[in-house]
Amino acid sequence: MNTLSLLTLNIANPSPERAQRQLAWLAGRDEDVLVLTETKDSAGCRLLADAFTTAGYHVACPIPDNGDYGVLIASRVEASTDDFGSRVGYLPSRATAITLTAPDRPIHIIGAYVPSRDASAEKTERKRKWLNACHTALTSRPHGSAVLLGDLNILEPGHQPHYSFFAPFEYEFYRQLTDDCDLVDAFRAQHPDAVEHSWVGRTGDGYRYDHVHCTPDLAANLVACDYLHQPRLDRLSDHSALSVCLAVAPGQKLITSDPAAASEPPTLF
Repeated sequence: MNTLSLLTLNIANPSPERAQRQLAWLAGRDEDVLVLTETKDSAGCRLLADAFTTAGYHVACPIPDNGDYGVLIASRVEASTDDFGSRVGYLPSRATAITLTAPDRPIHIIGAYVPSRDASAEKTERKRKWLNACHTALTSRPHGSAVLLGDLNILEPGHQPHYSFFAPFEYEFYRQLTDDCDLVDAFRAQHPDAVEHSWVGRTGDGYRYDHVHCTPDLAANLVACDYLHQPRLDRLSDHSALSVCLAVAPGQKLITSDPAAASEPPTLF
């Protein structure tokens, strides 16, 4: 079967040592496109970006300004970097995008890391402003096949369990993705009644923060969409990964090598 597969994982701005362990796990995956969220201008994130670049992947990784966070996309399928983050405008490094030059039609891949918040007015307004900017950019994007994935820091309105401290504007963004942006929640399409969580707090409360949404033409070709809990259980991250597979032609594969080997220092002999 000719398929396109993608994986998203919040890597939580790793130290170089943890980045090396993350890289070993990611190198063992067979997805075509990796979307890594919560990146920063740090030694660990540079290690990952350099390793994938050296291994021949197409890497899109804008450097976040002023200590903010961002998204790294590494593709072993031929791609071009897109300016979606600039169209969002506000905290642009939190939205990184590429376009796959697939044979049937271009496929737009948008990786997003939505700001988190606490009870403060400042962080609440920051999150509201970013979601509004992202919504505007999504609704004004050219028509065509697209996948939005990453740590969206939002919950679906029917999330189990229900958390009352999430504000109406946060639940509304999920509705906007489906109603205004015509995107399908890939996991929910595959698992209508499943209760899954991609982040679990110290008290054991679970949250489905990480999402994959895609246009209906791609949703019609969904093969699988599942959470992978090994990264969280092995403490590579505090998040689980999310993998999706589509029965669509991905385009020309790049000539790549093992990114884990690419990150190792050269030997003397």
